[in-house]
Amino acid sequence: MADIITPDTLRFERLLDASVEKVWRYLIDPELRARWFMAGPSELKVGGSFGLTMDHDNLSDEDVATPEKYRPYLGKSWAEHITRYEPPHLLAITWEGGDGGEVTFALTAEGSKTLLVLTHTGLRGRDDAVNFGGGWHSHLAVLERRIRGEAVTNFWALHAQAEEVVEKTLRQTHT
Repeated sequence: MADIITPDTLRFERLLDASVEKVWRYLIDPELRARWFMAGPSELKVGGSFGLTMDHDNLSDEDVATPEKYRPYLGKSWAEHITRYEPPHLLAITWEGGDGGEVTFALTAEGSKTLLVLTHTGLRGRDDAVNFGGGWHSHLAVLERRIRGEAVTNFWALHAQAEEVVEKTLRQTHT
């Protein structure tokens, strides 16, 4: 399964060792979502809100300092809008109120596992691809670990590695 990273679209595929229903809960349950991404109150229906709070200090199991460039965002809350909602297989939300595109989570059963395909369309160029691509790549790595019951020692180390992967991919394919 190859990831697709371009200046206007990101597509990440992950085969998760869990049922579709379990992965769906990690998407919609704020407490579970807080363990790999961002929690927040949501109104789970098309047109409803999808609350997010950047509390990334809690993504690492060890005490890890947040990099300086991300500190101003810690504790910030906002809501995106749900554009598609088809439990337990599809959730799509705006990103940055739609200015940053749309993010779709599609879940498909593959035996006892789940294929999660995250697609982020409508990026505004290379900077968005690096920023959002590094974020999604690292958050999905955390989700994989949480579903397997494994620890996440240092989210920010995963994030730095993910940004490097995205940068390298963009250099190789879009120079």
